[in-house]
Amino acid sequence: MLVFESWKRLLVLLVVLAGILFAAPNVTGSRVASFLPGQPVNLGLDLQGGSHLLLRVDMQAVVAEKMVGLADSLRLSFREKRLRFRALEAGEEQVRFGLRDAADEPVLEEILKAYAADYDLAEEGLNRVLRFSETGLAALRTQTVEQAIEIIRRRLDPDGTKEPVIQRQGADRVLVQLPGVDDPERVKSLLGQTARLTFQLVDLRSSAAEAKAAGRAPQGTQLLEAADGSGEQYLVERRVMVSGDMLENASPSFDQNNRPAVAFTLNAVGAKKFAQVTGANIGRPFAIVLDGKVVSAPVIQSQIFANGQITGNFTIQESNDLALVLRAGALPAPLIVLEERSVGPGLGADSIAAGTLAAIVGLILVMAYMIASYGLFGVFATVALAVNIILLLAALSAIQATLTLPGIAGIVLTVGMAVDANVLIFERIREEFRRGRRIQAAIEAGYSRAISTIIDSNLTTLVAALFLYVFGSGPVRGFSVTLALGIITSMFTAILVTRLIVVLWHNASRPKSLEL
Repeated sequence: MLVFESWKRLLVLLVVLAGILFAAPNVTGSRVASFLPGQPVNLGLDLQGGSHLLLRVDMQAVVAEKMVGLADSLRLSFREKRLRFRALEAGEEQVRFGLRDAADEPVLEEILKAYAADYDLAEEGLNRVLRFSETGLAALRTQTVEQAIEIIRRRLDPDGTKEPVIQRQGADRVLVQLPGVDDPERVKSLLGQTARLTFQLVDLRSSAAEAKAAGRAPQGTQLLEAADGSGEQYLVERRVMVSGDMLENASPSFDQNNRPAVAFTLNAVGAKKFAQVTGANIGRPFAIVLDGKVVSAPVIQSQIFANGQITGNFTIQESNDLALVLRAGALPAPLIVLEERSVGPGLGADSIAAGTLAAIVGLILVMAYMIASYGLFGVFATVALAVNIILLLAALSAIQATLTLPGIAGIVLTVGMAVDANVLIFERIREEFRRGRRIQAAIEAGYSRAISTIIDSNLTTLVAALFLYVFGSGPVRGFSVTLALGIITSMFTAILVTRLIVVLWHNASRPKSLEL
């Protein structure tokens, strides 16, 4: 009588039952019942269609903004140290200034020590020019692209359920693939806004018309256009009273006239500043500026603390999108669309059909070969192979992996590889039986002596799949995931599931001969 420990039988039963529960939604299309853990496998862009965008981070805008910030920082440092300077100007790639007295050179050197790591200094007599060094520019580029990727992910997948492909390509490019999303225009609108929100006081000393007639805004102010495209202009103070990075939450709502709006909540620091500003400026217009354009400029009626509302000529969809991008945060730089295309669901359906056909044909051929070669034991192997496919599908559902066409190729390859372990075991059993061993002894020897070879061969393939995942990207990773999971499930079914079936058969029928 062959022995198969009770705990192993229980393990096989629980794993197979869990596999059925997790894999079931892929057949039903949704959860079978609310208490079941399974969800359908996510399909990739090539299987269900979607949007493909290649974006470039506008580093010139980032560098220019950094130069403005550097100039402001230097101006403050110079005044604190009482250093006499002249013509401090920020350009697109450099900051230029001059010393009024060469005796201030030691003071200047002390100030510039703080910037030595990221900037190069060029001397032109008493004039100085600061530019990003190669190291500083590379660090800025990496930081900017990584921040952009994180903000893109928050905007496109706020709930973490859509499984978009968002990855860096080259120095300043970002690839975005959204399975199931066939509206690239809305995707571009979500990514087209830098979403830099500021609250700035409207200047009352002069009007926008006077500033426009004079050809320039008074010092400390700037002319900004209305965001609704009406052509109206506002003269606002340059000083930012409250910035969007103090937002804690934003959500779509409706104003007192039942028009779409965006309600926002500030964090503790923002609420304190907002209360100070609004309390000290009651009766004064307060401009809400988004990406350099005035969304609205309501008059402050009373002191406002943490909660406020952004109103404008929004549609419901626009208020939803604005709330989303404000929650996600501002992009560190504008994004330029280099390439866009939509993959239709028809192409995805063709891919699924071709992949399914390949899997079915491969499965039938493998089953036919096993039954023809090993008879009843081949039938046992095909049952284990069916269990293996269920477990593989369940594993993909459990980790919510995104299945692509290369992933289907990995499944097809797994179908062929899954019976390798059974072939090794059955051949060993056949060999031991032909040497004169009894059936029970031959079966035990077949499993015990083939196990080391099975583990060795599968581990080497598993290591290869691991390297494909670590060093690959996109479709290569999809292939490696299904291959690795297939190896694990095939080892389980070959070593435990097939053996359980063989043990039950032997102990129930007590065969006198072995037709293998």
